[in-house]
Amino acid sequence: MAHHVTHPAGAHAGAHAGEVHPEVGHVVPIKYLVGAGAALLFLTVITVAVRYIDLGEANLMLALAIAVVKAAIVALIFMHLRWDRPFNLLVLIGSIVFVGIMLAFSAMDVHQNSPTMFNGNPPEAETVMQANAPGAPVAQVRSTNGGVGDTN
Repeated sequence: MAHHVTHPAGAHAGAHAGEVHPEVGHVVPIKYLVGAGAALLFLTVITVAVRYIDLGEANLMLALAIAVVKAAIVALIFMHLRWDRPFNLLVLIGSIVFVGIMLAFSAMDVHQNSPTMFNGNPPEAETVMQANAPGAPVAQVRSTNGGVGDTN
């Protein structure tokens, strides 16, 4: 049960006199908390199950989609954004959009530089490894440039 505090008329200069404020911000009904917890557990099981299904590059997109849904549940229920001012939700969404833009630019940069990447260890490191540890494994990277510049 929430307790309410009433501020007397002269308590704050310029404040709303006689206004009643709860001591806690918002009490979330237990059914929302249990439902959100169950949904998060279910989505975690789905994430682990999808890891064992080979969907190619769609695995990453599916894992990210599940992560976005889980983050939305946490933000809306546990961070109380469902009941908060719309401006706070706008700030959260804006932050997510800017992170997405940053990731998109990073992906474009990696794609732009992929022709200069090569498989295996750099030549200088490979020379040192062969001299000091002849049986050491060679780093194997899947080709992203159609075999151009392969040293193996």
